[in-house]
Amino acid sequence: MGLFPVFLKLSERPCLVVGAGNIAQSKIESLLTAGAKVTVVSPEALPEVAAHAGAGRIVWHRRDYVFGDLAGVFLVVAATDEAAVNQAVYRDAVERGVLCNAVDDPPHCDFYFPSIVSRGDLQIAISTAGESPAFAQQLRREIDAQLPADLGPWLEQLGGLRREVLAAHPAGEERKQLLHTLAQRQLCEAEECPTRKLARQAPELQKSGLQKPGLQKEVHA
Repeated sequence: MGLFPVFLKLSERPCLVVGAGNIAQSKIESLLTAGAKVTVVSPEALPEVAAHAGAGRIVWHRRDYVFGDLAGVFLVVAATDEAAVNQAVYRDAVERGVLCNAVDDPPHCDFYFPSIVSRGDLQIAISTAGESPAFAQQLRREIDAQLPADLGPWLEQLGGLRREVLAAHPAGEERKQLLHTLAQRQLCEAEECPTRKLARQAPELQKSGLQKPGLQKEVHA
């Protein structure tokens, strides 16, 4: 069965993690990074997880999981060291219509945590649909080694310039071509940066400007 790749906005959404060991901790960190409101249910917890609870970053219920824990939850991660518990969480989640990931148990997953390459707002997600997380991690390391370290700040500047273009230029093929061209150009802070000047040209001047050589941004494949 094919997967539908999607990036979810989890900011302020209630998410549940059942378990608080090593595997659960990594999922908790990922959810917190995405801005989710995280609740953890587990009789015991790693010191790092307990520290999150002590600082108010998560809510920790020091007990075993019960069916009612899924009330109002957007998604749940079952990450205990007991397969029977994880599968019970999955069955309950299906009954309530809650997305569930039972860690290391692909048949009991509605979604998978991909291996991620990040540079600021740039995210490249890699999934093998649970077939080989080790291969996904290996591929992530290879891609990570090839991407420039400054792509995050560059992308942030490019995003600001894109918003200027959208506000100043009418929709159409020329604007589309301009945006694609800007995504390949060297971008710098200075107002005299050729890329910025090109983006701010009047539409009638764009066509000639798009053909100017020597401003291509290097992208390493």
